[in-house]
Amino acid sequence: MSEGDLRVLVIGAAGKMGQETMRAVSVAHDMELVGAVDKGERIESARSIAGPDVADIPVDNKLGSVLNATKPDVAIDFTHMLAAPEHAMSCLKRGVPVIIGTSGISPTDLSAIRESCREFSTPAALIPNFAVGAVLMVRFCELAAAWLPDVEIIERHHKAKLDAPSGTAMHTAECIAEARKEVPRATQGTTEKAAGARGGKVKDVTVHSVRLPGYVASQEVVFGGDGELLTVRHDSVDRRSFMPGVLLAVRQIRSFEGLVVGLDKFMFR
Repeated sequence: MSEGDLRVLVIGAAGKMGQETMRAVSVAHDMELVGAVDKGERIESARSIAGPDVADIPVDNKLGSVLNATKPDVAIDFTHMLAAPEHAMSCLKRGVPVIIGTSGISPTDLSAIRESCREFSTPAALIPNFAVGAVLMVRFCELAAAWLPDVEIIERHHKAKLDAPSGTAMHTAECIAEARKEVPRATQGTTEKAAGARGGKVKDVTVHSVRLPGYVASQEVVFGGDGELLTVRHDSVDRRSFMPGVLLAVRQIRSFEGLVVGLDKFMFR
């Protein structure tokens, strides 16, 4: 620890992403883990759940008191789409920039977070996917969509993921729709023999969601043309794949204004 280290608070510390983030922050040369919050079962310390490299600090269940006591430079939230907006408000009103690492947050809640950023002159970021490769995948899909407008997305996640389609799939579909130069050709004569067999639609892009044990996060985007197929795929097989993006966001968030959506805003500045 040195005087200029970024003081980081992790919310949702007992979750898989929370634990991985505490480990990554603890070994980063320019960061210090100063607080850990989790509203689940009582936990002895951050070190007891995340390993010996992590600071031996308590895990508290009261976010407000931890914010007041630790005075972090940045907070990062890996909780739930219903809980994260309230946590963000608590951080912002104390002038603490907050990074939200969950998808499924409603437009109403996003508007409220955006307004709080303005009111308290403090930035926030919503980043549904921290994998650098996933951001690059979306960029590649934007290039492909300009030439191959017929496309479908298959996203695959672990069974504990609550929202479908994933935030990454939604974002990918929106980017593809904006990048298309032509409308896709209509599917001819398809009759669904089982409801939902052809997936859902996001901006006229068909999206299929798979939830199975064994997956962490995977997305495959298939473009079809006359006599050719192009597949763009990204797989996160371990949550360590998200940590370079997490640390990038922690290092840069204070240089932004308002609400920032997506890791791409940090990568392609």
